[in-house]
Order: sequence, then structure tokens, then C-alpha cells
Amino acid sequence: MYLPSHFIESRLEVLHDLIERNPLGILFTNSKGEMDANHIPFLLDTKQGTLGVLHCHVARANPVWQNAANGDEVLVVFRAADAYITPTWYPTKHETQRQVPTWNYMVAHAYGQIRIRDDERYVRAIVARLTRIHEATRETPWKMTHAPRDYIDALVKAIVGIEIEVTRLTGKSKLGQDDGAPDMRGAGLGLKAQGDILIGDAMIARADIDVQS
Repeated sequence: MYLPSHFIESRLEVLHDLIERNPLGILFTNSKGEMDANHIPFLLDTKQGTLGVLHCHVARANPVWQNAANGDEVLVVFRAADAYITPTWYPTKHETQRQVPTWNYMVAHAYGQIRIRDDERYVRAIVARLTRIHEATRETPWKMTHAPRDYIDALVKAIVGIEIEVTRLTGKSKLGQDDGAPDMRGAGLGLKAQGDILIGDAMIARADIDVQS
């Protein structure tokens, strides 16, 4: 990933938070001479390893778990938000006309070593934890025990676990840092007005930091 210094996000707690809030990652593998990409919801355990460990499961019919060998390096990409930026939001555009459109975004790239966990106990535990996390905010959370046991048992047998120990974690927050605080704030307000709240707030917060520094 091209990473100019002013776009680097290196704070571990920020990157962990990005992953936990946006758990659908893209798992990139390069096994047996073939590139592959799979969209998978991940569970991040921040207490395991130095940078955390990612856990997930895939369908047994998915060849990724057979093509990848234990110890292979893989990449998982997580995206928090992105948006098109029109130059009409920049105050400097109206002063100089020297602005062009761009696209801003916030992402995290987790590199690590894959380990295939064809283990029913492991898979059942990961599914249970993922369910608890994503059902927690619901008025009546669904639980695995709500479904017939034989039905759940059959589904668990049809999936395989994957564990990835994160060995390198990089983040990029492209929020207009190269445009200056007034333009960051102007674009952030424009984004919020059209409903892109997350990245709009991030740009405004970054503009405030630059003003104070």
C-alpha cells in the first residue's frame, strides 16, 4: 500500500478499533500460484500475540482452507469508510480554483501467518463468540441454543476455522491532511451534510488537531 507519511495511522488501539467496528475483511492469499480473495467476517482477539490474532470460519466447500498451507503469509484488508470529495467543498477552491476531486478513506492492512483449524470445538467457539458480539445490541439477541441442536451440529461440520496471527499492522487515513485544516473542515462538513458521517467527523476532528498543533 502506498503510504505517504502524513496519511499513516500507526496507533495500535485505533487500528484495533477500526477492525472491531468493521469486521468484514478481505482475506488475500497466494497459494499454489493462484491469487485469491475472500470476504469474511473476522473476530479480533487483541490479547493474543503481539498485535492480535484474527479468527474466522469459511465453508468447507471453499478451497481457500485447502490451498493455503499453515505458516503462509496472508493479508486481510479492513475498510472503515470512504467517500468522493468534490473540490466545491474546499474554501481554497473558491479563492484560487486550484483544487481537484479526490477520494478519501480509512483502512487497515493486517499481515500475518495463517493456520487452518479444522477443529469442531474451535469452530463452535468462534461462531458462538461472533454471534454474541453481533447480537449484543439487539432487543432479543439470537443464541445458538435457539436452533435445534442437530441443525447447528450439521452446520458446524460444514465449516472450517482459520486463525491468523498478525505480524504487521498498517493503517492509512487519507483525510485531506495535504490540503490544510480549512479545506479538511469544509469537505468534512460537506460529507456530513450528505450522510457520510463517519469519514466527515474524522476529517473535522483531524482539522481541529492540525489547527491546535
